[in-house]
Amino acid sequence: VYGPIKLEILDAAGKLVDTVTPSKRRGINRTTWTMRVKPPAVPRAAQIAFGASRGPRVVPGTYTLRMTRGTEVVETKLAIGLDRRAPYTVADRKAQFDAVMKAHGLFDEMTKLAVRIDGARDAVRDRLKGLPDGDELTRKLRALLDKLEAARKQIVATTEGGAITGEERIREHLDRLYGALDRWEGRPAKYKLERIDVLRRELGDVEKTVDAIVGKDARALDDEL
Repeated sequence: VYGPIKLEILDAAGKLVDTVTPSKRRGINRTTWTMRVKPPAVPRAAQIAFGASRGPRVVPGTYTLRMTRGTEVVETKLAIGLDRRAPYTVADRKAQFDAVMKAHGLFDEMTKLAVRIDGARDAVRDRLKGLPDGDELTRKLRALLDKLEAARKQIVATTEGGAITGEERIREHLDRLYGALDRWEGRPAKYKLERIDVLRRELGDVEKTVDAIVGKDARALDDEL
């Protein structure tokens, strides 16, 4: 009986790109690799982020397939080329991949900040338990909770409907941009690259706001808590 089998795909620099779980049936087995990196971590919101539901396709090059079964390790090389019908070059594909991964990384940063806000909100809610409505500390904690909620609403939409409701935040704008970059595998337009930087600055502003709430407003209540 075979133990766990792991199939890893590494790029030319030896960086792990993806992991596939192959079958352990007897005889010849086939497994499929999508030739894509994993999708980004996207913060929860009122609507699904369809554009960011998959990772970008890897660029042409030589990849290493490493299969591990117990202490046994087997490696082989896999060359991925550019479709001869493609109207773009390998350099264009590299530029597109780098742009998508830049947006991919921004999603990861956004998720970490959203998780941080959620954690702070949960902590405030725990403090509110058992406090009477008319208590001065209750009023201050609710005000703190409102500030955290306002910060979160700058990142994600909280109402279903997206553009219909007019509530589109950084997450929704980035999702649309990510999808546009991922759908076209040629060199991305300059304005799309600039848009990533704009959204990163907007997210940075929210992070500064959260830092102020947690570092100043919350700490001001430490003695009362």
